[in-house]
Amino acid sequence: METYRTVAAYAEDEFTEKRSRFLCAVAPVSSAEEAAAFVARRRERHYDARHTVYAYRLRGNIERYSDDGEPQGTGGQPVLEVLRRRELVDVCVAVTRYFGGVLLGAGGLTRAYANGAALAVDAARIVTMQPCTLCRMRCGYPLYDTLLRLAQAAGAAVCDTAFAADVEMTVRLADADVPAFCEAVREASGGAVSVEETGREFGAV
Repeated sequence: METYRTVAAYAEDEFTEKRSRFLCAVAPVSSAEEAAAFVARRRERHYDARHTVYAYRLRGNIERYSDDGEPQGTGGQPVLEVLRRRELVDVCVAVTRYFGGVLLGAGGLTRAYANGAALAVDAARIVTMQPCTLCRMRCGYPLYDTLLRLAQAAGAAVCDTAFAADVEMTVRLADADVPAFCEAVREASGGAVSVEETGREFGAV
């Protein structure tokens, strides 16, 4: 599978422009159905708002957007352009507008919805999904903090840690980072700790 960028989890932000309140939210999605469900939840939550504009991008060059009653091209398209510029996929952004009584005009709406999408994305943690290797290590308690620091320095995600007579830790590393990590563990432990590759998966690091 190809490496791609997405958001790690739901995030939100908001701002006010000429008394109109914009509530901005982003979520990871893996299908059109998930994107539609996310937008539906936003509309249900803000049932009294006038507009909930959205856009989503999925792997496979799938893109959709909606102006949701705003003038054509002033809502969904600016949101989608933010996702394109940030090179994000498997992600959906919804921007809900509470009208404040002052017309923003086409240009003002376009800027506001683009700003809302950018704020939502900025509030999220961006992750790179890529081919990864699961690595398991067993060590005595005195070495645990050292191995944890090495894993963090390598950008590894700690998947599981079991504390018994020894500590057993499983981390997920980008494939390209595995050789250097194994060498760092060997040097730091004086050869006492070995790294066992237990599987592969597509994940975030």
